[in-house]
Amino acid sequence: MKPEIVWMIAGMAVVTYIPRMLPFVLFKGKELPAFLQGILKNVPYATLGALIFPGIFFIQEDIWYGILGAAAAFIAAFLGANIIVVILGAIAVLSVYSYFF
Repeated sequence: MKPEIVWMIAGMAVVTYIPRMLPFVLFKGKELPAFLQGILKNVPYATLGALIFPGIFFIQEDIWYGILGAAAAFIAAFLGANIIVVILGAIAVLSVYSYFF
């Protein structure tokens, strides 16, 4: 492998590591306010919604597939399930739907 590529990979590793490491260093031993903690707990669900929601409108074959998957994910998230449970639940519901229809 060329040395330029190795240096490029090392530089990218440093650049991506710094934003991940800074919150641990800056907030070590400090407690965030409850309001901010509540916002940060909802970030995965907001991100998931931002990624999935536009895809529901662009399904061309069976619109019910998108609506059913979104409904299953929204219900699981509303009930307070973990993000992985939300995703796996929506996949399971859509697997059952595609098996029977």
